[in-house]
Amino acid sequence: MSKVIAVNYTPEQTASVVSGYTNGMSVEILAAEMGKSVRSIIAKLSREGVYKAKVYVTKAGLPAVPKDTHADAIGSILNLSEPEVTSLTKCNKSVLVKIFAALANSKPIEG
Repeated sequence: MSKVIAVNYTPEQTASVVSGYTNGMSVEILAAEMGKSVRSIIAKLSREGVYKAKVYVTKAGLPAVPKDTHADAIGSILNLSEPEVTSLTKCNKSVLVKIFAALANSKPIEG
């Protein structure tokens, strides 16, 4: 017996989804038109190599930087141990940004 494989997207559907997406259609509209879930459309576009994930930005329009990155940078400047850096990640992100900015702009103390 040969096993029948169910196809989620026909070649025509695949071409339609890829064409629509590359021409600016949103995945939500494509999903509604195809009768598929948004996640299914995203997965198909990813497999086809055309999906571009949304880039998360701050309110100021800058790329979002995770708290861990700020804590690691502060830890590097201050030669902190791994447990000390881990404890920094529990701090509020805005505080970490302020600490990093202060350290980056500070002058070494002359002894």
